[in-house]
Amino acid sequence: MVDYYAAQPAFHQHQTSGYDYTQQEEEWDREGLLDPAWEKQQKKTFTAWCNSHLRKAGTSIELIEEDFRNGLKLMLLLEVISGEPLPRPDRGKMRFHKIANVNKALEYIESKGVKLVSIGAEEIVDGNVKMTLGLIWTIILRFAIQDINVEELSARDGLLLWCQRKTAPYNNVNVQNFHTSWKDGLAFCALIHRHRPELIDYYQLHKGDPIYNLNLAFDVAEKHLDIPRMLDAEDMVNSHPDEKAVMTYVSCYYHYFSGMRKAETAANRICRVLKVNQENEKMMQEYEHLASDLLAWINHWMPWLANRTTDDNLSKAQKKLDDYRNYRRHEKPPRIEDKGRLETLFNTLQTRLRLSNRPAFLPRDGHLVKDINNAWKNLEDSEKGFEEWLLSEIMRLERLEHLAEKFRRKCALHEEWAHGKEEALRSQDWKSCGLYKIKALRKRHEAFESDLGAHQDRVEQIALIARELNNLRYPDIGPINARCQ
Repeated sequence: MVDYYAAQPAFHQHQTSGYDYTQQEEEWDREGLLDPAWEKQQKKTFTAWCNSHLRKAGTSIELIEEDFRNGLKLMLLLEVISGEPLPRPDRGKMRFHKIANVNKALEYIESKGVKLVSIGAEEIVDGNVKMTLGLIWTIILRFAIQDINVEELSARDGLLLWCQRKTAPYNNVNVQNFHTSWKDGLAFCALIHRHRPELIDYYQLHKGDPIYNLNLAFDVAEKHLDIPRMLDAEDMVNSHPDEKAVMTYVSCYYHYFSGMRKAETAANRICRVLKVNQENEKMMQEYEHLASDLLAWINHWMPWLANRTTDDNLSKAQKKLDDYRNYRRHEKPPRIEDKGRLETLFNTLQTRLRLSNRPAFLPRDGHLVKDINNAWKNLEDSEKGFEEWLLSEIMRLERLEHLAEKFRRKCALHEEWAHGKEEALRSQDWKSCGLYKIKALRKRHEAFESDLGAHQDRVEQIALIARELNNLRYPDIGPINARCQ
């Protein structure tokens, strides 16, 4: 059983930074494709690789040495894998038409910096297996392997280093080449498990069951990764695996998982953008809600502060003073915080939008920060002098109550003193009195006149109080004036 977290094998170090196509052709010539097993592996792998691209154009090949002879599908293959248009192909069926098409394909390959050695259009048109496989391998190198770059290593060395890095945590996997290191299938399974652990239960695999391991990896890759089966498990186990076939197949893993990582990165970027947009939208809604709430609160208190009347009622004035002090101590402080928070929210939102190259936030009419500030200034202008006026009004009403009470008290004393005095003065009883009684009445009258002088000051005080009550706008002035008549 494979131990996933075993000690990591050392990476195989490579000194080359690229892949020499001329050197590759020389190696091909030396090999001569004399080994039928390798030829079989390459035919299967290269055919599957070509079809994985040709299917995007709605076509395929069956015999690699036959189906590229007229050059049409060869040109189409290059267009699909490069994404660039090639010159218009010749549609004739004569040999020179086919050679012309193949030459257009070869010229395009050379335009990409590839030096073709010992590969001519005639050999491809004639169905030369060796040359056809060599041409397809050159295309695979240029368009599928050359651009692989890992730690400043490229092409074959970069792909090998990538495999070593990805399989390093797995026991019984030691990738040192593109042939024998893959015979037991564990390296393929490790690559899949490293990127998609839910697809393979790596812990249940055995090094001694290579056919099962290889078929498992090939089946999973075909079903879940859209990588066609390019190798045969029996060929991998029973013969020396062909390096070019294995490299071609492994490069498909590299491109798939690299694309998956790029897709994940793009998806994460989109998620981050969506999250930022949602946060910005939430902040906009919060701003609008806070602005509406704050303006409603200001508009509620503005008329109350502007209404400087008390109905000349002391209890109402005192209640209004209590309400004002409650407003200052409890109502206004949280709104000051809301105003500061609103300004901070607006500035933060504008900064976030600017950094993400989004249009500036424009609140609806009347909700701009300057509109809030103007409304707040009007509120504070209404506050100015309000408490002083209210305290002055309370003092006025308290004095009115005091004067009215004083007026009533003095009037009551005066009326009590004057009670019966007028009747006594109008009395004619002295006409029938004797001298002695007349003298007594005279003394009483003299005492009355003396007392009248003292009470005259009280009458004047009552009149002064009445005038002051009139001047201070005493609400119940009618009875006061009536008593002064």
